[in-house]
Amino acid sequence: MPYSPAPDTPLLAVTGDSLVLARRYDARFGPAPEPGPPSAPEPTEPSEPPKAARPPRTARRRANPYARLFAIPGARAFTAGNLLARLPMGMFSVSAVIMIAGSRGSYALAGAVTATGLAATALVAPRTARLVDRYGQARIAVPAAAIAALASLALVLCVRYEAPDWTLFAAYAATATTPNTGGMSRARWAHLHRGATPENAAALHTANSFEQAADELCFMLGPVLAAFLCTAVFPEAGTLTGAVLLLTGVLVFAAQRSTEPPATGRTDAARAPLHSPALAALLAVFLATGAVFGATEVVTLAFADDRGHQAWAGAVLALQAAGSCAAGLLLGTLRPARRVGRRLVLCVAAMSALLALPLLAATAGAPGSAGTLPLLACALLIAGAATAPTMVTGMTLVQRLTPAGRLNEGMTLAVTALLAGIAAGAAAGGWTVEHTDPARGYALPLCAALLALLCAAAGARRFGHDERPAA
Repeated sequence: MPYSPAPDTPLLAVTGDSLVLARRYDARFGPAPEPGPPSAPEPTEPSEPPKAARPPRTARRRANPYARLFAIPGARAFTAGNLLARLPMGMFSVSAVIMIAGSRGSYALAGAVTATGLAATALVAPRTARLVDRYGQARIAVPAAAIAALASLALVLCVRYEAPDWTLFAAYAATATTPNTGGMSRARWAHLHRGATPENAAALHTANSFEQAADELCFMLGPVLAAFLCTAVFPEAGTLTGAVLLLTGVLVFAAQRSTEPPATGRTDAARAPLHSPALAALLAVFLATGAVFGATEVVTLAFADDRGHQAWAGAVLALQAAGSCAAGLLLGTLRPARRVGRRLVLCVAAMSALLALPLLAATAGAPGSAGTLPLLACALLIAGAATAPTMVTGMTLVQRLTPAGRLNEGMTLAVTALLAGIAAGAAAGGWTVEHTDPARGYALPLCAALLALLCAAAGARRFGHDERPAA
């Protein structure tokens, strides 16, 4: 059978000194196509539009401000140690109140002891922070935490072996050397995002919101853990566990040297933070806000005990912190305020309005009735939603009003004012629940919040005049 090539099989032809590749023509298959430009592809029927592709994981991470925040090398490590060291902050006072009140049978004594310790902290903490600015965080925080842990152990021994009442005051006052790890963490964020740019301002706003949410998380879990340990294990277990966590967390935090701000040496050349009239007015707001926290804590412990549910007191306090934690995390996703002083007034006003709810919930039932405790828990959850925005805005103002080189001192002054207010609120709350029905004690936080509102409104113009972007 003869070979018959296909119609499109190429042929080779020789022309002169060239070898030409030609297309074969066969009449059986029709004429050869005319040479010409390539034809356009035939139109296809329209199909459904493709679905929007899901953004890659890296793009989603970039869109999340918290993911961007912790993408910085070393940020996760120092945050882990910081959270471990801050958890006892929500444990110590609750543990001391339960331990002392159970041993000595007096909430007034327990409130006075914790108030004395907080007042001592108000005196010692700024000096400790000044040393941190001068010599560095690691060199000062570790020995300060060790002294505080030993003082907590001394308090346990005094309670355990029925030492005189004055020894309780002395031992708890010695815990005033506890380093302000929250302030040191905020100083690290300010160091990592230094520079007056919109990107740094937004990142610092997110960092401040996270730090406040971390505070609330610790104050949410701390009372629950303290109440459980003191009631289910033994009365001194809460204080002992808090001391171990504090020392361990500070050691982990101090070991992260790559993110530590450099020591500034002697800071006498910089203006002392208290010389700023705007910062002094802001500290008055923190003082009154602290009274809100101190009174709420003691009154809630006494209210739950009066209703026969002392073990649930920590959980009730935790709900208030949970509401604040959620509000703080949400605030971190929003844009920072352009006029921070005005936002502070609005936040304190909202806090004052919401603090009327616990008073109404506590006084809704008959004295001694346990049915009002769930209602009170819901009221505290709602009231806590204004706490974190108030604290985040206040801390942002502190960073803007504090002179460069004394940032730890400025933020510790704010925390000191807060602790002094907590001490005053705890003492007033202890006296109130001893002499009246604990439900009426919720009028104290409301009055303290109104006082904070007056201070914020009085200093609003000064805040707007003196504040500057964080350097």
